[in-house]
Amino acid sequence: MTLRFNQPFLTGRELGYIQDALHNGVLAGDGPYTKRCGRWLEEYVGCRKALLTHSCTAALEMAAILSGVGPGDEVIMPSYTFVSTANAFVLRGAVPVFVDIRPDTLNLDETLIEAAITPRTKAIVPVHYAGVGCEMDAIMDIARRHDLIVIEDAAQGVLAEYRGRPLGGIGHLAAFSFHETKNLMSGEGGALLVNDDRFVDRAEIIWEKGTNRRQFFRGQVDKYTWVDVGSSFLPSELVAAFLLAQLEDGRAITDRRLAAWNAYHAAFEGMERAGDLRRPIIPGHCVHNAHMYYLLLPTMARRDLLLKTLNDQGIKAVFHYVPLHDAPAGRRHGRPHGDLARTVDLSGRLLRLPLWVGLPDDAVATIRRIVAEA
Repeated sequence: MTLRFNQPFLTGRELGYIQDALHNGVLAGDGPYTKRCGRWLEEYVGCRKALLTHSCTAALEMAAILSGVGPGDEVIMPSYTFVSTANAFVLRGAVPVFVDIRPDTLNLDETLIEAAITPRTKAIVPVHYAGVGCEMDAIMDIARRHDLIVIEDAAQGVLAEYRGRPLGGIGHLAAFSFHETKNLMSGEGGALLVNDDRFVDRAEIIWEKGTNRRQFFRGQVDKYTWVDVGSSFLPSELVAAFLLAQLEDGRAITDRRLAAWNAYHAAFEGMERAGDLRRPIIPGHCVHNAHMYYLLLPTMARRDLLLKTLNDQGIKAVFHYVPLHDAPAGRRHGRPHGDLARTVDLSGRLLRLPLWVGLPDDAVATIRRIVAEA
């Protein structure tokens, strides 16, 4: 069997929407499809404003600007995350302070945050790993007591929930990803979600390259001009047209991914009971979105052997993040709080399995057999 790690899913309406966008004559950002995607996200998340971006990285960079961090300020985040989480703040001169992860969900350990806070701390960035929510009630309480901004890195969290609330709708700001490896995708793409009224007007200005162009179109000013920092964060209308088809079928796509995820989970139950591996843990108050299925093996050597065995047999399995605090740029630009022992241990034992809409019916059984025999 040859099996890709990821295979983008098409709803069937993407090309029609792109053709319609071409006929509309608007190809740059902020056309009709951009607006429709923004409204969809605002209604789903319940946020004050949703602004499409050309990537989740761009959304995080906008959030970093809005947070007001500057040289010497500190931002608390996990080390077990993608580099964009840290880069967005390093670009503003801030220092990522890496905190260890929970042993169950692999999310930022909320019980370690308070000890990492210093007079320079300005923000907390929880990352919802695998579409499973961080302990946001505790994190928001810490932020309130210390007057900090919370920016949810919800790159993997579209259509997932924490205590009945959509991920991305809890922190002051949040970022989604629509990269082709995500559940809902547009090739590249992202969105900044603004949940705090304080940031709405400035977010639009930063999004519009630092101008008050949107205020001009609403008739609030008689001309638009450069009023703040900003950049070219908008995606093209063609990307938005593609994305709208995905958003409209978001629940059906998620349900089909959940079916594959549940098949994996059932297949590996016996091996977990035997102590051969550990399956993902989903807290009862979280609704995940089947963004990924991973296994935690007893040792790194066992993980690496299994990774090679699967790939040798045509099944593309992968490891995941290399901890940022141990990376060359992480050592240069950030600092760890504590030894991050769980981050080091768990990242070295984690193996991700192929998961996408349309995964062949026999794939899970084949993978389970290979894992058991390796």
